[in-house]
Amino acid sequence: MTDEQHTLDTRDAEAGIFSRPYAAATTTFAVVMFLTGFAALAVVPTLPTAVQDLDGVSLFPVVAGCFVAASLLGGVLGGHWADRSGARRPLALGIVLSVVTLLVSASSVSVWQLAAGRFLDGLAAGMVAVSVTTAIGQSYPESLRPRMLALMSASWVIPSLVGPPLAGVVADWWSWRAVFYGLAVLTALPAVALMAVLRRPADGTAGPADLPPEEERAARPPLLVAALLSLGAALGQYGVSGWSVRHLLFVAAGLALLVVFAPKLLPKGTWRGARGLPTTVLLRGLTSGSYFTIEALVPLMLITERDVAPVTVGVAFTVSAVLWAGAPWVQGKLLQDVARHRLVVVGALIMAASVALAVAGCFGPPATALAAMPLAAVGMGLLDPCVTVLSLGHSAPHRQGHTTSAMQTNMNLGQVVVLAMASGVLNACISSGATALDGYAVAFALLLAPPLLVAALAVRARAV
Repeated sequence: MTDEQHTLDTRDAEAGIFSRPYAAATTTFAVVMFLTGFAALAVVPTLPTAVQDLDGVSLFPVVAGCFVAASLLGGVLGGHWADRSGARRPLALGIVLSVVTLLVSASSVSVWQLAAGRFLDGLAAGMVAVSVTTAIGQSYPESLRPRMLALMSASWVIPSLVGPPLAGVVADWWSWRAVFYGLAVLTALPAVALMAVLRRPADGTAGPADLPPEEERAARPPLLVAALLSLGAALGQYGVSGWSVRHLLFVAAGLALLVVFAPKLLPKGTWRGARGLPTTVLLRGLTSGSYFTIEALVPLMLITERDVAPVTVGVAFTVSAVLWAGAPWVQGKLLQDVARHRLVVVGALIMAASVALAVAGCFGPPATALAAMPLAAVGMGLLDPCVTVLSLGHSAPHRQGHTTSAMQTNMNLGQVVVLAMASGVLNACISSGATALDGYAVAFALLLAPPLLVAALAVRARAV
């Protein structure tokens, strides 16, 4: 970095994310995260009740996995689109599609329609997540990115306080369908207003003139590869929902597609933890896989096996989301002088401790398992922004959309693979005659491996 660049970066840092050059972009991104957070946090704790009502508990991995599988495709599409023409268009399309998906899920007459709604929601979520992160990389200097990412997490605070417990009350006293319909209504009008904002160029955001020359932009997105990867993820999730020859064939087909096509969308050396960007992408997959599986299976176990009320699970989601929002603020403000890779180690060890609580909660008081969710959120809130900052630091400016897409892809792959492995172990234990709680305990114990591996590999992701 030259002295002139350092001076400019310092001035930007002193100006802040709400200074005149960045105020419009900052406000727009915060609104997007608010809407996304409100919908996501209210829907997730409702899913166990929904699949139970639709007689599809055994297919819960499919319902949860469809969202992740579609996010693979949405992330690739959004990232490459953002690199070629800016982040506004994929962001706008993702927001509109998210409203449609809520209506599809709300009107479900079978668990398969619910899965279809979650698939569309995953497509929208993948586009929105990648577009927002890419826009931050395109719009803000490196010194302001940690603060901006912390704000994105903080934008989930109010949704986290209101969404999950309110959804639990509505699902418990009325219907889980009312949760989806209500979210569609609440999201529609703000989404229209946001579309109007996105149509106007915002100060500080990358426009067509700010993008790299055509010859330097990323190639057209490998949509066929992404689609086949999403198909592989979906097949694998269906395969682990049962324990038969047919299900094993689906697992084999899904695994083959993942092994063949995943490397085409990831930086070379990702799966062997090559130093720099490949390791940051690997870390995102491992941590997200563990957290997503805890967030999916702990509520399912508590509601279906321990008779815990949905509203109680909703409160646990609320506490988790608040702590996730607070942890990035801590790392962005109070721990800004600590090396990012060291904070990744601390976050990973906290997540390992949360897994131990989940195992203990299968046999002890349900509150023990409930506590696993907030503790895991602290770990993720601490390490996730650090991994993002490290990945952007390893990327050229005109390749940040591609990098963000790779991060999103491996995040979703990690979620698919870890959830599939845990679900497969759970179903295998039950099929062998073990109790459901024994199966959950073994499945949760499997989740210790990813965070411990992250703690060991974090040093390979450190900034140059």
